[in-house]
Amino acid sequence: MRKLVVLLAVVLGMLATSALPAGAITGNYVEDFEHPFVGLVVFYDENGEFSHRCSGSLLSPSVFLTAGHCTDGATTARVYFQQDAGANYDPETQVDPVSGYPEYCAEGTLGVTCATSGELYNYGFDDFESFPNTKDVGLVILDQPITMPEYGVLAAAGSLDELDTRRGHQELTFTSSGYGLSESNPVHVTSFRERLMAESRLTNLRSHNTDGFNLQTNGNGSGRGGTCSGDSGGPVFYGGFESNTIVAVTSFGMNAYCRGVDFSYRTDRQEVIDWIIMTVEDSTASDEADDIQIVSL
Repeated sequence: MRKLVVLLAVVLGMLATSALPAGAITGNYVEDFEHPFVGLVVFYDENGEFSHRCSGSLLSPSVFLTAGHCTDGATTARVYFQQDAGANYDPETQVDPVSGYPEYCAEGTLGVTCATSGELYNYGFDDFESFPNTKDVGLVILDQPITMPEYGVLAAAGSLDELDTRRGHQELTFTSSGYGLSESNPVHVTSFRERLMAESRLTNLRSHNTDGFNLQTNGNGSGRGGTCSGDSGGPVFYGGFESNTIVAVTSFGMNAYCRGVDFSYRTDRQEVIDWIIMTVEDSTASDEADDIQIVSL
């Protein structure tokens, strides 16, 4: 089981630019202009070479939330907040000349819609050794703060547990946002290289694969949305498209072709919230720790 989860998590979150540039959410997706604080993050190794890319969300001007398996092993990062961050990607040059993705911030975008980082953290991600408590949460502290009209907010501790006790909880709606692939099968890959979003429904919080640490939602099929490669670290919001309340970050799936159920690591756990706040307090963005909002559902 562990090997399967590790394999699919890697498939879900990390693809080399030379093979597949960033894309978007799957299923009944729409272009996401509702969450400008959701960004496409590119990670680099100690030599400055491209390593992998994920999605994530700003909690404050300099604090970017993503998955632990995204920050793990990387040295530096660059984040793009354009909705169409890679829409003009040229497979020959392997660069988007408009945004600079994934090699640089285009002229006039640094500190506006693009930022760099040399300060990466993860919550203790251990390559899924401790599954289902994978500690799959990471933070990227930006060198250039990005001003947004709003930022993502964290759901208070235990929010999903309270929802799970309500009647009709299976009808609870969640919204995923990210830059991952829109379709993947053995013969075809669809990638719009844009920030898209899609709704899904709660499936389980208390199975062997969730056990109070992960959120399981219905994936693709039956007209519903889901996540795919490159969406790792992207926010899962409680509610519809207008929500900015984060309850989890996209973590892994159980199908190499992005079908079936999706799993996200819960951020509505007190120890996770405490880690986020304490990490920010000890970072170069310490003055923003009080700016991170925690709300009740």
